[in-house]
Amino acid sequence: MQAADDTGLSDSIRAGEAAAFETLVRRDTPRLLAVARRILNNDDDAREAVQQGFIAAYRGRQQFHGDSRPSTWIHRIVVNKALDVLRARQRRPEDSIDDLLPRFLPNGHHTESFATWPEFESDIDRERMAELVRDAISSLPESFRLVLLLRDIEEMSTEETAQALNITPNAVKLRLHRARMALRTLLSERLQGAHP
Repeated sequence: MQAADDTGLSDSIRAGEAAAFETLVRRDTPRLLAVARRILNNDDDAREAVQQGFIAAYRGRQQFHGDSRPSTWIHRIVVNKALDVLRARQRRPEDSIDDLLPRFLPNGHHTESFATWPEFESDIDRERMAELVRDAISSLPESFRLVLLLRDIEEMSTEETAQALNITPNAVKLRLHRARMALRTLLSERLQGAHP
């Protein structure tokens, strides 16, 4: 049903119809705010990124050729606007991720043991675990957090992520691998703290 709706919406956007943009704003703002919040960790900046994204989309509507869904098109624009906001922030030194990476014994085994993942017996348990994951992702150094968010949460390709962050695809792969390992360490620490 949404695919059919998107076809008509795509045509209306290209035609510059104000009602089409109103539909896009009404329908996609909550999802886009969630995306921008994950990237920026700040509600005010997230709202600004979404607003700037819709303005950019309206101004660039002639470049929208309908080869993707309107929701995908506006999603990419808002992600880029959120990244612009990050770039505009004053740069601060980033914490090292090395302390969060696993260490190995000479025989190749991990020096530490990882917590086992709990069984989810209720929606409350699942929500608690989701909160632990969100908190752990938020505590990663920014360059690693962004790669993890764009690749694993926003499901952008390696090439799209590299272009959005202005780094090479190989740098994306390396940061993503290190971010996942660090996230595992952080989650293990938090799970051990939550289940003494």
